[in-house]
Amino acid sequence: MKAAVALLSSLMSGLLAATLALPAAATEAAAPAKPDLAKGEATASGVCVACHSFDGSRGAPANPILAGQHPEYLAKQLTEFKSGKRANPVMQGMAATLATDADVKNVAAFYAAKSAKAGFATNKATVAQGEKIWRGGIAERKVPACSGCHGPSGAGMPSQYPRLAGQHASYTEAQLLAFRDGTRKNNAQMTGVAAGMSEADIKAVADYVAGLH
Repeated sequence: MKAAVALLSSLMSGLLAATLALPAAATEAAAPAKPDLAKGEATASGVCVACHSFDGSRGAPANPILAGQHPEYLAKQLTEFKSGKRANPVMQGMAATLATDADVKNVAAFYAAKSAKAGFATNKATVAQGEKIWRGGIAERKVPACSGCHGPSGAGMPSQYPRLAGQHASYTEAQLLAFRDGTRKNNAQMTGVAAGMSEADIKAVADYVAGLH
């Protein structure tokens, strides 16, 4: 009888241990694969290089600098180009070549791993105005301080707000105007922020951001 009880106890203990191990095993199985930087590099050199340069650094001012950008933000934008949520005929076509989520994450991780190069402001006359908006907003028009979301140095926050430090002034200006005019519609918060900014405000803050590092 004692032997039977001992056997039953041993079986129950084994079953309990196996049951407790299931969530851990399931978690391990569900862990996402790490991005493949080599595959991301292949995509960058074959698809993205013409507009963004191979390493995503200081290419044509009309196109954003990608080096050092948060990978989550890059992946989000590529996904929204693919879906049409962010409208841009050129980028929609380019993003369509990324067939899987893994393709998107790989190229985003590749550019994120590159070191961002410092930029510079070019208009001394508006630096003070740009800094004032960046650090304090425009209270009378309910425009919040840009640094509240993007950080005092423009480093941004992963998964939430993009890095803006050193970005081409002309690109930042174009995006703020697009948010204000309603042609860029994939961020309601930024649409509201830009709505309270004049063209002079936008130009000043965009130039100031280019010099942050």
